[in-house]
Amino acid sequence: MAAAPPSLLSLCLDAVAADLTAGAAGGRRAGGCRRGDFEGVGGEDGEGGHLTIAPEEVADALPWELLHQLASRLPPAALESLHHAAHDRCCPSAATAVGFGVSDCDRRGIKRSRCEDFNTAWQALFRLRWPLYCNAAHDSLVTVDWQQKYWEKHLQECLDEAVESALLPSFYGNIDELTISAKIMGYILHSEDIPQHYSKLSYHCSKFGCYARCLRLQSVLCTAEISALLKCSKLETLMFVRIISELEASGVCMLLSCHAETLLSIEFIHCKLSPAVMDRICNSACQKEPLNHGIQNFSIKSSSICEKSNPLTISAGLLDFLSLGKSLRLLSLSDTKMQPSFAKLIVHTLLESSSGIQTLEITENNIAGWLKTVEKRSVCFSSALESNICLNSLTVLNLRGNNLSNGDIEDLCNVLVKMPDLRDLDISDNPIKDEGIRLLICFISRTFQKEKSLWKFRAENCDLSNIGVTELLKCLSSVSKPLNLLSIADNHLGSSFAAALAEFLGSGVRELNVEDIGLGPLGFQILEEALPSEVALSHINVSKNRGGIRAAHFVSRLIRQAPGLLSVNAGSNLLPPESLEIICNALKPNTCDLERLNLMGNNHLSNAVFPAAQEFRKHGKQILIVPSQQGPCAPYDDDP
Repeated sequence: MAAAPPSLLSLCLDAVAADLTAGAAGGRRAGGCRRGDFEGVGGEDGEGGHLTIAPEEVADALPWELLHQLASRLPPAALESLHHAAHDRCCPSAATAVGFGVSDCDRRGIKRSRCEDFNTAWQALFRLRWPLYCNAAHDSLVTVDWQQKYWEKHLQECLDEAVESALLPSFYGNIDELTISAKIMGYILHSEDIPQHYSKLSYHCSKFGCYARCLRLQSVLCTAEISALLKCSKLETLMFVRIISELEASGVCMLLSCHAETLLSIEFIHCKLSPAVMDRICNSACQKEPLNHGIQNFSIKSSSICEKSNPLTISAGLLDFLSLGKSLRLLSLSDTKMQPSFAKLIVHTLLESSSGIQTLEITENNIAGWLKTVEKRSVCFSSALESNICLNSLTVLNLRGNNLSNGDIEDLCNVLVKMPDLRDLDISDNPIKDEGIRLLICFISRTFQKEKSLWKFRAENCDLSNIGVTELLKCLSSVSKPLNLLSIADNHLGSSFAAALAEFLGSGVRELNVEDIGLGPLGFQILEEALPSEVALSHINVSKNRGGIRAAHFVSRLIRQAPGLLSVNAGSNLLPPESLEIICNALKPNTCDLERLNLMGNNHLSNAVFPAAQEFRKHGKQILIVPSQQGPCAPYDDDP
């Protein structure tokens, strides 16, 4: 059957869209377009005598219903012009700045919301260009300004591309004069005829920088030129990568100083931040009058904050920054080569300043002995511990990977009592052994006597034995308020631990991680036979325990007896092919809430072994995650 001929309305809209697109590609300014901004508007464009239509004329002439149909036919640059023209029609007395910071109604009585109906068109353009990002990063229930998101991500792509060119040894010149590739330009113009000024990085920063709220800047972009081009941005989040030289640090300070009033989050990754540089950075982030800052999240990751020649030198600027941080909610210092004395001073500063911090992460730093009272300032720290000062707002403490021993845990418990509302404690990757876990058991048991008790506890890879962890589980099982999450992964506990674990499963715990604890077939058999009749689990990870067919039987029993189960990870357990049938038989009579059952790493399984595995779906997604095909040459999953 022949396709229906296009309607006259469709042909007219296509013609107007083509004209607006040609005008945008021929030199019209994208972003903040106003009447009189274009050369040859309403007349010849000077390049062939083509008569172009101004976006303002289209916005004035067409009703809203047709404007929305027209918007779906336009590339981003043309839609940007039409969007602003429609905004002027809706709010003619508004300022020319980008955005909708105007009253809800204009003198015509048109609602402001009518000006924002192009959001659907912007979402379609975003989804077309970044389909994976759009699906993964945004909840359907959250209202998103897709125009802002589109140009922010477009600008980030331009900046990332500029970095690739600027890092070449052959590059000489100004970064802001770098040319944007035809591929990126094609996304926003849908044309091969691109004016020269359109393809300059400076153009994109000046025109679309007003949409930027979150940017990631590599070292070569931290320059006075880029800072000036982003001056009109209202940046809330800045991530700096590989800041090494003094010149780059100066560029960072310019950016922080310029956006001190709007910044909420600062992050440094792979940087060299000497105490002197850190002082300058922290001072730049502070608003001058009054001297404070509104930073909520401050992170330094995989960066050096000490001098090699004098590792005990501490940045006074950082400590002052923390003292002034009444808005600070998260502080993360990961792999920063800090000394134990520095870690202690951070805790002391937060205590003394009565900080409102909620999350404190000091991870991947060798700070063994950090709380010992041997430093000059230990008297001040001891007095702080003995006073009534508390970190009442702190709910999350992460001390993963700091080489803490059982002696450090004894001192840590004295600090933990100053955190009365602590809900999440991570002590993983520290060799605290059974002696350390026993000290923490005393602290944990006291928290359960309070109204707000510990919810989440992680002690992964802590050199714990079956004896120490069994004592922990007995403590957790004896309280009236169950733990929400427990992770004891990567501790070799053995099959004899399974009996205590089975009993603990009846305590009401919601999330459990027992990955690679050495359960083996015997441990899974004990778990299956001793499993309580009803289990409150929502998530469980039993991967890398070499359980074989007994692991499949345990998973099958768990599915039947845990009605609220949402996810199971039983990967890398040497499951034989018949395991799929055992698990699927448990799924058939149970249409429970299970959304994901991960069996990856079991190389004898595949959809081809048991095709019925593909039938089980939740919210349109397959529940059983198995290797895509049976590989005869696949490596044995128990090999190191």
